[in-house]
Amino acid sequence: MRRSFLVALMLAVACLVQLPAQGQYQPTEENLKNREAFQDDKFGLFIHWGIYSMMADGEWIMDQKNIHYDEYAKLASGFYPSKFDAAAWVAAVKDAGMKYIVFTSRHHDGFSMWGTKQSDYNIVDATPFKRDVIKELAEECRKQGIKLGFYYSHLDWRRPDYYPLGRSGHGTGRTEHGNWNDYLKFMNNQLTELLTDYGPINMIWFDGWWDQKDKVDWKLDEQYALIHRLQPGCLIGNNHHLKPFDGEDFQMFERDLPGQNTAGHSADSEIGDLPLETCQTMNGMWGYRITDQDYKDPRTLIQYLVQAAGNNANLLLNVGPQPNGEIPALALERMKEMGAWLRQYGESVYGTRGGEIEPRDWGVTTQKDNKLYVHILNLQDNGLFLPITDKKVKKATLFKDGSPVKFTQDKDGVVLKLTEVPTDIDYVVTLEF
Repeated sequence: MRRSFLVALMLAVACLVQLPAQGQYQPTEENLKNREAFQDDKFGLFIHWGIYSMMADGEWIMDQKNIHYDEYAKLASGFYPSKFDAAAWVAAVKDAGMKYIVFTSRHHDGFSMWGTKQSDYNIVDATPFKRDVIKELAEECRKQGIKLGFYYSHLDWRRPDYYPLGRSGHGTGRTEHGNWNDYLKFMNNQLTELLTDYGPINMIWFDGWWDQKDKVDWKLDEQYALIHRLQPGCLIGNNHHLKPFDGEDFQMFERDLPGQNTAGHSADSEIGDLPLETCQTMNGMWGYRITDQDYKDPRTLIQYLVQAAGNNANLLLNVGPQPNGEIPALALERMKEMGAWLRQYGESVYGTRGGEIEPRDWGVTTQKDNKLYVHILNLQDNGLFLPITDKKVKKATLFKDGSPVKFTQDKDGVVLKLTEVPTDIDYVVTLEF
């Protein structure tokens, strides 16, 4: 009797905390292989696009301006992205040296960007455009050899069965209180469509758990099991800002490199054992904002990609397409410049893992096979000490032209003797052991 009481008490506490059970998930061989490939890819494009682009003020405008969901829905009747060209999007991704796309299938406003049968609030049924952009994007990704994944919002500012209300969306006019289990069923039915009708999916990128983390049972174990049953190789990540839950396959960091918390989203994000990814914007916004032309310069973006790789993480770089379906010209320009750099230096990024020397103020290291790539991003003199004590350096060369780099090595480490103070975006020295 006493044991039964303790078991019941433990279950009740677990239900209150709302965290999934740990240690249950056993990834398939296909899944583990895809995790390795994900780490090799290093660079992807995040695409935030929906009917919110028509208001040109970011993807959170429905919540930030307290727009009634009936009024907000009127945006759909005028959404006609006449210049959307999936082939052009994917070609730009490929030219940028990116290996995968994560596309917002449904954001917090509840609008679905594919022809879902679970609701008529979608791009096929509710807009004059009538085209399934996810279908077109999936076909082009297959043609051009780019992997496709889906961002999917756990929260919804429109549906009455997203109840109780969470931390956001209190001013969007909902007065009816639906059933939470109906909402969970709706989400799982939509995920089934995405994982059944659009070919192999690289990942599901969840967001919004944080909106209700203390109020409801998300039943993530059931949702994750559904995804892995439909596509065992599909990777699952969740932007909950915590250490990964059981059933997840990679860990993401929002606007920060792993271990940092400059954006305020990673205070509780202990780094786990899964593959890592950092997502970052090119300008200041995720969704399209017409007044935001403050794009990071190519040097900053390239160095952020290199820093991510040196921290053993991928970079998922965001773009917010315009309401007409075009990627902003400045974003395309930045992507092209990053692609040109990667065509020369990609060997030091793709397929690497974080180097054995921890990130420093001067830069980072990446490694592959018997090579250590020393990425010098910020050095004020022409000498650099590397604390390498367990390996014998056979050769040191300047990556850009193969010229030899002088060095000395003793029991304390290696000193690189450069012929100049580095000023390149990334001054890469290759060490062979």
